Amino acid sequence: MAGIRSLAAALLLALAAADVGAVDPNPNVIVVLVDDMGWKDLSCQGSEFYETPQIDRLAASGMRFTTAYSACTVCSPTRAAMMTGQYPARLHLTDWIAGHHRPHAKLQPPDWTKHLPLGVVTVAERLKAKGYATASIGKWHLGGKEQSPEDQGFDVNLGGTDKGQPPSYFSPYRISALSDGPEGEYLTDREAAEAVGFIESHHDRPFFLYLAHHGVHAPLQAKPEVAAGYAAKRPGIPATLATYAAMVESVDDAMGKILDTLDRLGIRDRTAIFFTSDNGGQASITDMLPLRAGKGSAYEGGIRVPFIVSWPEVTKPGSTSDVPVITPDIPATILDLTRAGIEPGQPIDGRSL
Repeated sequence: MAGIRSLAAALLLALAAADVGAVDPNPNVIVVLVDDMGWKDLSCQGSEFYETPQIDRLAASGMRFTTAYSACTVCSPTRAAMMTGQYPARLHLTDWIAGHHRPHAKLQPPDWTKHLPLGVVTVAERLKAKGYATASIGKWHLGGKEQSPEDQGFDVNLGGTDKGQPPSYFSPYRISALSDGPEGEYLTDREAAEAVGFIESHHDRPFFLYLAHHGVHAPLQAKPEVAAGYAAKRPGIPATLATYAAMVESVDDAMGKILDTLDRLGIRDRTAIFFTSDNGGQASITDMLPLRAGKGSAYEGGIRVPFIVSWPEVTKPGSTSDVPVITPDIPATILDLTRAGIEPGQPIDGRSL
């Protein structure tokens, strides 16, 4: 496996568009984590149904990994791995918070931690110590008030609570860490607007933006006119699929707003963007074929995810790699490319790409 991971690094860096030693040692970093997006729910992943031109635009500017995995089959453990570079088992956080309690089930899950331990130093804390402005926008789901993003290295927290899904995707949202917008405002649009605002306010210094969309997790709620377009595109499909597709499109729109902002501010070339999902898609809604099962399963459909890295100073535009990668590789790579380094004495399971 070490040889394979070394090959991954060679693929990413040997295909560089510039000499890595000459790139900015303090690049901006954006991590976009989508909730419950299936591995092929993007047009750049081969879908002829979902329309994702902006995420395709991201992929066209960087490297798309075709054999990518989430750290777990459900959300909280993968999010913990994203923050720390550690496997969920090491963190004893192996189920979603608060998880299932089924006393009469044949098999019981091991005891798991109900929050990300404060003693574990996150990638945000390492970057903040290096002078980065840090923001967590969207879903947190790694603990409550005493384990919030602000307690884990983030200057800004907009939307992050201990809850796994929003009460509503339309304002009023009833999310304690996010003020309601105008009635009917769509949550994914709001998250994008907050992300754009953070970038605009901090573009003159290095920043770390963790944009963890609540979408496309339940409840399935989308802009009616967009969902109607997908229903017309493929007559006879379940209403849930049309709604889900519209939610995917809203996430895609958000990506476009971020890319446009980076271009407008002239900072795209010195911004590294990582895009992935926290687990596989819901098998009852979207299609993971030819992979088996979906979210919640350790079969391929439950853990295979889209995974895109774009850093114009380094990644070759439109490149792909079939080398296996996994969620903890993202924070490991971030700590490497920013020269923030690993916390002394703290293990890390991810490998820098």
